[in-house]
Amino acid sequence: MANANLNRKAAEFMRGRNGADELAVCAGLLALVLAIVDVFARQVWLTVVVVLLVAYAVFRIVSPDVAARRKENEAVMERLGPARLWLRNPPAALKESREYKHARCPRCNQVVRVPRGKGLVRVTCPRCGEKFELRS
Repeated sequence: MANANLNRKAAEFMRGRNGADELAVCAGLLALVLAIVDVFARQVWLTVVVVLLVAYAVFRIVSPDVAARRKENEAVMERLGPARLWLRNPPAALKESREYKHARCPRCNQVVRVPRGKGLVRVTCPRCGEKFELRS
């Protein structure tokens, strides 16, 4: 009974809050990796960085300003570009990179994917209709 009550209170607390977005998860994972390194390195500055990263991740998760956190998350993910797929799902990204080659349309910069191992292929951009050739 107490566990259900705790779950309900936690759900009520998180209602209207940001939750764990990609940036918060990245900050948390980076903090975990640095904490493991800190166990062996034993550097005070590294401990401070770990604590700050954890605090930043928790701040993002419980922040009630969802619009601002979403805007920050999109700005960072936009800068990361191709690494974004790796951050979201590393096993799927590895499989994707083995099976497909990614290229940009010379006209509109839309990313298109082409199956690997097909030689010279003619690609039509789904956004602007530009036709171009590339090696897969």
